[in-house]
Amino acid sequence: MDYTQERVATLHDYGDADPDAPTGRAAVVVPMTDREYAGLAPERVFSELERVDPAEVVVPLRAPAERVPEFRDWLAEFDVPLTVLWCDGPRVEGLLDDAGLAGERGKGRDVWLALGVAARHDYVVVHDADTTTYEARDVRKLLFPLAEGFDFAKGYYARVENDRLYGRLFRLFYEPLVDALADLRKTTASSSAAHQNAKRSEDSHDHEILDFLGAFRYALAGECSMTAELARGLRVQRRWGLEVGTLGEAFRLAGTDGTAQVDLGRYEHDHRAVSGPTGLSEMSEGVGAALFRAVEDAGVDVDYDALAERYLDAADRFVRAYGADAAFNDLDYDGEQERAQTRTYADAIAEPGADARLPAWSNTSLDAGDVAAAAAADAEEAAAAAGDSSDSATDGEP
Repeated sequence: MDYTQERVATLHDYGDADPDAPTGRAAVVVPMTDREYAGLAPERVFSELERVDPAEVVVPLRAPAERVPEFRDWLAEFDVPLTVLWCDGPRVEGLLDDAGLAGERGKGRDVWLALGVAARHDYVVVHDADTTTYEARDVRKLLFPLAEGFDFAKGYYARVENDRLYGRLFRLFYEPLVDALADLRKTTASSSAAHQNAKRSEDSHDHEILDFLGAFRYALAGECSMTAELARGLRVQRRWGLEVGTLGEAFRLAGTDGTAQVDLGRYEHDHRAVSGPTGLSEMSEGVGAALFRAVEDAGVDVDYDALAERYLDAADRFVRAYGADAAFNDLDYDGEQERAQTRTYADAIAEPGADARLPAWSNTSLDAGDVAAAAAADAEEAAAAAGDSSDSATDGEP
């Protein structure tokens, strides 16, 4: 336990923190896919949300049409003010296409659709549904900074389970990469005194974004909160990199002084393999692209060739430090395996490519009410089709 402050305001839980918060003025966004249907972790999340009493719970759902009816029926069992926003229906797709926003589907797109709907309330909380240790007070913790005048708050927590350190993509990719960016930037800025004097103001801004991104104790956490105004102003990554991209947008819209992070204790949730589809290696590409987009937006000129080598040096230091931390706590730790992961992640260090982010809601022609209505109509049509299919199957029985 510690009580130190970071570059952004850091709110610690010294025991059983459960502050008063404006839950009745907040919407809670919980993105889900069909694989989470009736799972133990989502069951806990929604049972705890019954104790929160938010203004609304918005569930952006990515699922095939045949799974939507049973998913809606299951969620309706919980005593929460629920809006299921099916993101894959034809009417929703048509609205996006008409607005020139058709493109890749993913968690980011789902959350972006939900933000438009949720922002009809004063505050918005976003969190995942796969946390087995979730508590109602997590929502109140995330909302408290907003009531204190902050515009954005990020959750953080320890990823320690089964006598092992997890959070590998954060520990082995994000942390050393931000460290390497800052180190490389300092080296470049100090290479010429004359250049440094000429660029002092710009370099100060460059370093501010890197200090900001480096201040978060778990930057890849899916748990955050924001004012409705900030929610309507976010540009959002469509797939991987949502969490990091949101931090970049928080820097742009709220700045360091308008941002806080909140201690959510110790979280236990799903783990991913390093390789394969949806593995950490693939995720690292999205996280890296979102990070580089954020720093370039803030005026940082990145030397990607030099950065890869600098990252591996930084990653080696972090592996050594985490190894010592694990040994200190008698945890299992394989340093060579972790170093092998960093070499895999190094392949993700490249220019971010074309900007495919969804624009701020405030800059689109879409109406959030129209999206909600279209999603509801799509879901009703899916339910009707499922009923017709069931009737046909019954009629065909001997």
